[in-house]
Amino acid sequence: MRGLGAQAREVRSAEDLEDLDALIIPGGESTVMTLGIQRDGLADPLRQLARRGTPVLGTCAGMIMLDREHLGLLDITTERNAFGRQLRSFECDVELAGITGGPLHAVFIRAPWVSGCGEEVDVLATLDDHPVAVRQGNLVAVAFHPELAGESRLHRFALGLNGDAAD
Repeated sequence: MRGLGAQAREVRSAEDLEDLDALIIPGGESTVMTLGIQRDGLADPLRQLARRGTPVLGTCAGMIMLDREHLGLLDITTERNAFGRQLRSFECDVELAGITGGPLHAVFIRAPWVSGCGEEVDVLATLDDHPVAVRQGNLVAVAFHPELAGESRLHRFALGLNGDAAD
């Protein structure tokens, strides 16, 4: 994000959410993330941030955190470890609607996929007929780790949802 001209900071409390232009919920382990969000009282402040229109990008476990069963911000249901366990992790190129410059190189590590989505959700990319990238208004979620491939176009796209990204 710093490479795109954004000032990045970690969010550990509701106060850390103040004055953010965008939020990235990264990959990791969704159960641990859920427990941390509950422990630190971040669920409602995160929902409020997203509902105010702040762009939010969820990658891998971040996609899971945005779904109906977790923060309830994206009208999607996800399936954890959908492509298989750690040994089944892989890399491939993915065509993403709205992203110019050709396919994105995507790193899938114990990745989820979208098993169901509402009418307001735009599917941006699929793999094996399963959605792996979606958008609903100011919320974008992908099942992969673009940062591990050195890919910044998706981050630029998310920043652009608030009008601040450079072309």
